[in-house]
Amino acid sequence: MSLAVVSGAQPLNPQFSGKVRGACPHDCPDTCAMISTVENGRVIRVQGDPDHPTTHGALCAKVNAYPERTYSPQRLLQPLKRVGRKGEGRFEPVSWDEALTDIAARLQSIAARNPEAILPYSYAGTMGWVQGEGMASRFFHKLGASMLDRTICSSAGMAGLTTTLGGAVGMDVEQYAHSKLILIWGSNSITSNLHFWTFAQQAKRAGARLIAIDPYASDTALKCHDHIALLPGTDAALALGMMHVLIDRNLLDHDYIARYTLGFEALKARASEYDPQRVAGICGLRPEQVIDLAVAYGTTAPAAIRLNYGMQRVRGGANAVRAIVSLPALVGAWREAAGGVLLSASGHVPMDAQALTRPDLLPGWPGRTPRVINMSTIGQALNDANPPIEAMIVYNSNPVAVAPDSEQVIRGFAREDLFTVVLEHFQTDTADYADYVLPATTQLEHFDLHKTYGHRYLVVNHPAIAPVGQARSNADVFRDLAARMGFDDPALKASDREIAAAALRWDDPRMAGKTLNDIEQAGWIKLSMPDATFAQGGFPTRSGKVEFYCEALAHQGEDPLPQWVAPYESAHAAPELAKRFPLACISPPARNFMNSTFVNIASLQRPDDVPVCELHPEDATTRGLSDGQQVRVFNDRGAFLARLRITERCRPQLVVAWGVWWHKLAPGGRNVNAVTSQALTDMGRAPTFYDCLVEVQAA
Repeated sequence: MSLAVVSGAQPLNPQFSGKVRGACPHDCPDTCAMISTVENGRVIRVQGDPDHPTTHGALCAKVNAYPERTYSPQRLLQPLKRVGRKGEGRFEPVSWDEALTDIAARLQSIAARNPEAILPYSYAGTMGWVQGEGMASRFFHKLGASMLDRTICSSAGMAGLTTTLGGAVGMDVEQYAHSKLILIWGSNSITSNLHFWTFAQQAKRAGARLIAIDPYASDTALKCHDHIALLPGTDAALALGMMHVLIDRNLLDHDYIARYTLGFEALKARASEYDPQRVAGICGLRPEQVIDLAVAYGTTAPAAIRLNYGMQRVRGGANAVRAIVSLPALVGAWREAAGGVLLSASGHVPMDAQALTRPDLLPGWPGRTPRVINMSTIGQALNDANPPIEAMIVYNSNPVAVAPDSEQVIRGFAREDLFTVVLEHFQTDTADYADYVLPATTQLEHFDLHKTYGHRYLVVNHPAIAPVGQARSNADVFRDLAARMGFDDPALKASDREIAAAALRWDDPRMAGKTLNDIEQAGWIKLSMPDATFAQGGFPTRSGKVEFYCEALAHQGEDPLPQWVAPYESAHAAPELAKRFPLACISPPARNFMNSTFVNIASLQRPDDVPVCELHPEDATTRGLSDGQQVRVFNDRGAFLARLRITERCRPQLVVAWGVWWHKLAPGGRNVNAVTSQALTDMGRAPTFYDCLVEVQAA
C-alpha cells in the first residue's frame, strides 16, 4: 500500500485503501506519530511511525487498540435525548437537526438572562488544537459564557516551572540517551511516558545509572538500579535535603550559579534547614538514602531528571516542582545537552493562543471578562455557585468519573434544573447525566494539529476514514451551533486548516520557515533549537536566569523560595485525621487506561477486570486482610470497593488504587475519586488527588 497524505479539507473516498499519517491525540508526553492502515474505508491497524525520532515505530498497548475502540459496538453513532431521570442513562435517538436546534434555543434563552450561567467543561480527551479548544473557545467567547480554569492535570507543576525557569521548558527528550545519571522522579515511564523510557534504556545500556523516586515500586522502578520509596507529598523535602548535601560538600558549579541564577544565598539558607536526618523523618527514608542520592547527583555528569505530574498532585505540588527544577542549575547540569530536567516542553512551542482561541470575541473585551470556574472544584461550583450554573457543555472530558470528591460532583450533575450537553464517543458516567449526548468523531475521523509536552515535534493528524455513523467533529458541532445562534463572525466559520494555521507564530525562528503545508506533507517537524538550550542561561524568566528566589512571588506575599509544604492530610498537618485514616492513598493510571479513556474496552480491562488496590503485607496483616479479597477503601468523603493485592512493591502506610474506572463499571458504583478531595495546591489552583488519607477494611 502507498503512504497517502490526505488533506483535512478533502472528503475521504469511502472505499479508500492505503496508509495515512496521523497523531495520537491523548494526554501523554509522547504525542506519537501514527500510521493507519486502511482497507476499503476501514482502519485495520494503527502503528507508530518508524521514521519519527521519538515514536520510532512503537505505540503503547492502549493506542494499539484504537481500531477496536473506533469500531466498538458500544460506540455512540447518533444524537440522543434523555427520556429517563438524570443518571439512569435512558435516551432516545433524535436527528442532528432536532438536537442542535433545541440546544441552540436553550443556550440562547439562558444567555439572554445571563451568559455566565453557561459553562464549558473540557480537558485533554484530545490534545489537538482544532478539535480541542480552537473552535470551541471561539464559540464560548462569543457567547460570553463563564470561563473554565483548566487545572485538573498540570497547573501546579506549570506554576512551579514558571516561577523558577520562566515557563514550561526543559531538556530535549532525545538527549536522555546520552545521560550518565537519570533520576526518574514521580513517573512510571513504562506506563505513562513509554518513549522516554526507550531513551533511558539506551542510556542504561551505555552505563548510565537510573534511580526511581516514587512511593511505589512501579514497573519502571523495578527496572532502575535504585528505588527511593518516599512518602507521598514529601518530594520538596527530599529535593531540599539534596541541596543541603550538595552545598555542605561543595558539589556545586559555582560559575554556573554566579552567571545564570538568582538568589543562591537565600536558597542556601533555606536548604540549611533540611539536614538529612530531618528529611529522612519527613520522607520515611533513611538519612543515608538522602546523602547517597545527593552525592550521586553532584558527582555524575551529565545528570538528568525526568519529572511527571503525579508528584505535584498534593498540597505542596508547585513548591515540590520549584525545588526539584532548581537542582540542575546548582550542579551546572544545563551545560550539557544530556543534563537538566524535563517536566513539560510545551513552552518551547511558538503558539499564538490569542489567534487560536480569539478572546477578542468576548463581549466587552478587553475591559471585561466573565467569571472563572475551577474545573477541579466543579462539585462545589455545581452545588454552590452564585449565580448558579444553569447549563454545561462537556467535551473531551468525563468529569463525573475524573473530578475529585465524586459525591459532590454527582449531586451537582443530577440537578434537574441543569441543562447538560455531552459530546462523546461512548455513554460515559457523565453522559448518563446529559440532556443530549452528541456522537463525536475519533482521531481516525478528523483533521488536527498537535503540539506536545514531552518532545519538540509538531505532528499533524489526517483523517484516515469517513466519520462512523452520524459522528461529527467537535469543530463541526460548535460551528453549527454558532450559525444557529446567529453568530456570523468569520472566526466562527473558519475551516479546520484555518484554525490550525492560526495556532502558531510561523515567523518565529523555531519554526525555521516551515509552513502548515510542510507539516501536512511530512507528517511532523521538529522545532529548531539548540540541543543544550540553556548552556549559557537564556531562561524565559524576566532575568533570563534560574530564579531560586522569585521576586514576583515575594510581591504577592508568597514565599519567594521553594519550601516543603506538608500535605493537608498527613500526620504532620492533621494528626487527628491521620489516627482515623492512617493510610496515604494515591491513584495512578492503570497501565491500559488513559485517565478514564479506554476503561470500557474489553481487551484493555485485562488482566484486572475490576478495580484493584495494593497494600504492604504489614498493613494487610494488621487489618486481617487477605490477598484477592474485596475491600472497602473509605474516608469521611466516601468509599469505593476494590480487589486487594498484597505486595511489598507498596511501601508501608500507602494504598495504591489504580484508576480511573468509570463509576458504573466499578463494583458498588464508585471509583477512587469517591475519597479524593476538592482541596487545591499551594500554587496553580490544582487538585490534590494524591493528598488523601483513607482506611481499608474487608468489604
